Amino acid sequence: MRALLSVSDKSGIVEFAKELEALGFEIISTGGTFKKLQEEGVSVIEIDKVTKFPECFEGRVKTLNPYVHGGILHKRGDKAHVAQAKELEIEGIDLVCVNLYPFKATIERTDDFDEIIENIDIGGPTMVRSAAKNFNDVLIVTDSSDYSKVITALKEKADTLEFRRDLMIKAFEHTGAYDAMIANYMNSRFNSGFGAKQFIVGNKVFDTRYGENPHQSGALYEFDNFFSQNFKAVKGEASFNNLTDMNGAIKIATSFGDRNAVCIVKHGNPCGFALKDSLLESYTEALKCDPISAFGGVVAVNGVVDLELAKKMNELFLEVVVAGDFTDEAIEEFSKKKRLKLFSYDSEKLKVAGDKIDFKHIDGGFVFQNSDCICDNEVTNAKCVTKLEASKEQISDLEIAWKVAGLTKSNCVIYVKDGAMVAVGMGMTSRVDAAQCAIKKAKELGLSIEGSSLASEAFFPFRDSVDAAATAGVKAIIQPGGSIRDEEVIEAANEHGIAMYFTTVRHFLH
Repeated sequence: MRALLSVSDKSGIVEFAKELEALGFEIISTGGTFKKLQEEGVSVIEIDKVTKFPECFEGRVKTLNPYVHGGILHKRGDKAHVAQAKELEIEGIDLVCVNLYPFKATIERTDDFDEIIENIDIGGPTMVRSAAKNFNDVLIVTDSSDYSKVITALKEKADTLEFRRDLMIKAFEHTGAYDAMIANYMNSRFNSGFGAKQFIVGNKVFDTRYGENPHQSGALYEFDNFFSQNFKAVKGEASFNNLTDMNGAIKIATSFGDRNAVCIVKHGNPCGFALKDSLLESYTEALKCDPISAFGGVVAVNGVVDLELAKKMNELFLEVVVAGDFTDEAIEEFSKKKRLKLFSYDSEKLKVAGDKIDFKHIDGGFVFQNSDCICDNEVTNAKCVTKLEASKEQISDLEIAWKVAGLTKSNCVIYVKDGAMVAVGMGMTSRVDAAQCAIKKAKELGLSIEGSSLASEAFFPFRDSVDAAATAGVKAIIQPGGSIRDEEVIEAANEHGIAMYFTTVRHFLH
């Protein structure tokens, strides 16, 4: 039996090679892997002794040779294949262990295109594909975490067809993701990220019990190991809907840096938000906005949940609390609620990956775009278009309202007072309906909008929304501007003594 080992990531390769050697495998290797194994006392044959041809062109050509690929690809159960291999003096290669040139690490480290090109693996993917194609006869290993599993299977004669098939699938995933990464990088560099093909590749983290509904299947996939390195299940199992709701809540809660933000989300939209001096105060004020919707909701806490906050949260049925972390006392307190799920980022604060891309499935395909960014300077640089300017406190509330509005389903309006959201209207087909719905709900809950600041994620097409806001007591408004009726809207604000700011940036979220 012969095994060909050629890896970029050499972690565990020496131990793997020694185990294979002990099982009777003859080891063949290339370049740096050969040197490493030889230094560690493994009896190893250099690849050019097999190919009968030296490595050439600065190592660009090493394994692209019939003695390698014939040894991998010929079918052991086919008499004609076996006879031809014997005639051509091609010996079988029964195990191939390959991982590829570090293209990702290279593009993260340098912009030197010549170096990047040299870190595109050619021979490696070819060997992986050859071995994967002939998985019936050849074991293909592309992940160092599988080394012990492969050794165990060989020792126990458990390298079944099903076992090999699983490795085959993993191998094609490996080369598929590698090629996708190269294509996406080239399109990013030369076509502004919008080439003729767009590849979206994720690594599976776990299956969810089901999808949005029990009759659907679901799973979480990640980019760049974000969830497997950061996300921690403290109590309970995250469902498909939990994950999407947490995503919305976390994005809002982390929009304010390290400040003590708390966001409550129900069905993907915020029903409470506050930014106060303490997390307890932030949660308490956030809950006031809509405690009815908060029932069974998801709460994102940008910090560590302590016992006092946990006791306050336990006064209401919540489905999920996600936080930077939890104290042991808080976890013990939450254990009283059997259905409550807890998730953390094992950190002082919540974390976001900061993905640069965004996409949505539509029937027949997907739409793809750069990720939206609600930047801190949008409020700082907003232009006052009215006679009256906002106070320092109102500017602070406008910032909160603006960021929450940009992460809430359109059409939406957000009312903020003293650092807490006091009313929200979202997902409406009419902006004036969103404004009126928010006011109506606030009144029903006994919340005063008098003196609040309002944000709309897109421009007001008519003055009616401003008139409605004035009736409710709004004192400051922030919006993108850009309507053909901007002058009418500004005039309405001046009539009502409202300070109005234009950001010139729209944040639709559909």
